[in-house]
Amino acid sequence: MKASRRPVKLQSKRRPPALTPRTLLLGVDGGGSKTRAVVADGEGNVLGEGRAGPSNPLRVGVGEAVGAIRDAFDKACAEAGVRRVEIAAAEVGLAGVKRADIRERMRAGVLELGVKRVEVVTDADIALYGATGGAPGLVIIAGTGSICCGINARGRRACAGGWGPVVGDEGSGSWIARRALQSVARATDGRARRTSLVEAACDYFNVTRADDLSTAVYAPNMTNTRIAGFGGRVVEAAKRRDVVARAIVEEAGRELALAAAAVIRKLKMERERFQVAYVGGIFGAGPLILDSLTEELARVARRAFLAPPVLAPAEAAARMAGEQVQLALAG
Repeated sequence: MKASRRPVKLQSKRRPPALTPRTLLLGVDGGGSKTRAVVADGEGNVLGEGRAGPSNPLRVGVGEAVGAIRDAFDKACAEAGVRRVEIAAAEVGLAGVKRADIRERMRAGVLELGVKRVEVVTDADIALYGATGGAPGLVIIAGTGSICCGINARGRRACAGGWGPVVGDEGSGSWIARRALQSVARATDGRARRTSLVEAACDYFNVTRADDLSTAVYAPNMTNTRIAGFGGRVVEAAKRRDVVARAIVEEAGRELALAAAAVIRKLKMERERFQVAYVGGIFGAGPLILDSLTEELARVARRAFLAPPVLAPAEAAARMAGEQVQLALAG
């Protein structure tokens, strides 16, 4: 189905930048699985959007990451009926850019696409901005990887998680997938209870027997993104009441809550009322993950509440790009 060209109004509790409708802005949300870009005008209307592959430079390299941003950018411009050079400012939120040198390399690459002003920040930064519309609160991101960030009433920020698939990313798609594959191995050996994840894993990794899974998952061309994709099959199995899959997804919720609890303690928000927003494909599990997350969260901050973000990350990035322009005009 062809996407509608009708502008969509961005909704936010924040007062939008005082810009004209002719001011064109780019917002990008890039991670380990996909990239989404939106072109918006100065009044907050989304004029076009585009999607492309992964743009986490730590996973795919700076060149490929910039290429994915370019592809999503071009699709958004085509839908909006504008050219790259007409964009006044871009805010690019990416996973894998905690280090200043990588952020600068990504910024240089995006500047070559012809945008006048470019700022590169982490995906957590744009998600936090969009989570509560500027109010104190937290955002939990759980897609291919996971991280939690927050801001308190005094403007102090803190994060927990985001350590990557080898040493962290608890509760993420890659973490769920790896936990499930471990359960598959144990079930195949007879070390644990039978689970439908065995058949799901064979189908997903395109092998005929569970004994061949190790060959598939340790293949030289196997990527973290591909493994993380199996997390979706685990969620499906959990929804079908597979006991093993359900336990993994519920544990993922508790792990994400532990990251949120760490942030709450750092920001001394235990007694306050605030929103905890959630972003990422793993939350497609619905109550299976949200119930355990809520229960664990209540142990630390009883007045905190879960709610979807006020703005999606790419739209939040576009709003941040507008603030770039506003600051430039004020200066």
